[in-house]
Amino acid sequence: MSQSVGAGSMPMTLEEVVEYVHGRLVGVSPGHESDQRSVRMRVVTDSRQAKPDGLFVAIKGEHVDGHDYVPGLGAKGCRAALVDHLVPGADLPQILVDDTVDALGLLARASIDRRRAASEPFTVIGITGSVGKTTTKDLLSSLLALLGPVVAPVGSFNNEIGLPLTALEVGPDTRYLVAEMGANHLGEIARLTTMVPPDMALVLKVGVAHLGEFGSVDRIAQAKSEIVQGLVPGGTAVLNADDSRVAAMADLASGPVLRFGMAAEDAGPDRSLDGSARYLDSDSLDRPAFELRLPGQQPVRLRLGIPGRHNVMNALAAATVAHALGLDAERIADELGRQRQISPHRMALSSVRLPDASFTLIDDSFNANPDSVRAGLDALAAWKGSDGPVYRIAVLGVMLELGGQGERLHQEIGAYCRRLGIDALVAVGCRDQQMDGLVHALVRGAGGLSGRSEEQPGAMRVLFAQDADQADHMVRRLCAKHPDRQNLVLLKGSHMSGLSGLADRWQG
Repeated sequence: MSQSVGAGSMPMTLEEVVEYVHGRLVGVSPGHESDQRSVRMRVVTDSRQAKPDGLFVAIKGEHVDGHDYVPGLGAKGCRAALVDHLVPGADLPQILVDDTVDALGLLARASIDRRRAASEPFTVIGITGSVGKTTTKDLLSSLLALLGPVVAPVGSFNNEIGLPLTALEVGPDTRYLVAEMGANHLGEIARLTTMVPPDMALVLKVGVAHLGEFGSVDRIAQAKSEIVQGLVPGGTAVLNADDSRVAAMADLASGPVLRFGMAAEDAGPDRSLDGSARYLDSDSLDRPAFELRLPGQQPVRLRLGIPGRHNVMNALAAATVAHALGLDAERIADELGRQRQISPHRMALSSVRLPDASFTLIDDSFNANPDSVRAGLDALAAWKGSDGPVYRIAVLGVMLELGGQGERLHQEIGAYCRRLGIDALVAVGCRDQQMDGLVHALVRGAGGLSGRSEEQPGAMRVLFAQDADQADHMVRRLCAKHPDRQNLVLLKGSHMSGLSGLADRWQG
């Protein structure tokens, strides 16, 4: 769930947990006081992860109710279960609360407050933005690990459940907590900052992800700005100066403001930016290189270990924060160049060897919105290869939560594929009529489905796959038709498309 160095949770007694969540302890044996040991309890919401000295939080989800798994946890050594109704047959104490998700947030806040009260320094860095949160979190975590023990989520644990679970991994020795904060509605990030108030708030970009939920880009910007308003008093805002909506959030900051962005190629030191990049280029594997400039440091040239020109801004954001916390430019450049692995299904490069096809895979299948799909397609188009011409295949699924603009935005992505000169587009449905309508809009934007006749030289091949399984067969056939070229495949789509499962299958 979280990547951590020196983690292990803050020690608490069971009675303290009850107090923090405003609960009622039930199930202590008559004549026996509740366990007063102060231990580092591992808080989990998945009963399969329950271990001795664990605290299980029972959450009722859309398909599964955690309360059903409370009986038997005592035999595993769990100390208690946090519940919103008493569970018959439970073999451990139960802490009864009105809402277990709310209680989880209260417990996280108490744990963070306890860590702040300790004598050793501790810093929380909150990250938000429409795209790039997880990659930036991964890069920043690797940088800060050079300075001290770090706790950060693996993947995108960035909501009202994932964030407190990550925060509860903070232990007495933790120096930095890197926390993602995402939102589908106004007020969600504000709620997250009440659980884990950041000392530094990093805002990457305001895009059109979740446009259907928010209704407008301005409302998305308003939601992202809640992280700046949720800073601890005097906390530092770190803002993308190249995004006007993000830059405007400086007016909401009560403390220092740091700005990062791209500098003009012919510019001298840019005193208005606290982190800047210029002289951008990419190698044959689309790994970008640039000159990094940080205050008080000599400019340093670096090449990222991960592909994608869009990752320059993510790396620059991480570098700006890391430098503000004490890391020098040379160490930042060296560490960013070493990073090859980030969270799964995010611009992950691999070579796929199947019995009937071989290709290089760019797996960016974790999720999709118009901004991130364009970034992935840019990476696909920019790839130069190292052994002759490249045949580029974009395997794209549906983009969700775009509201009434969904069809237009899908059409624009299809047209963008054609403008970039992608060789083949495989548009992947999900056997959902409404969602498949958006995928067909993608096909229309690309110029419509290709006929059964042989493909025309220079023309983009456009195919529709009913699901990921059919997409698998189409990709294999396309690759087999071009044995004289380097086949390059991009996977990009929402969870519903099933493309992350296809990536796992190919790499298994």
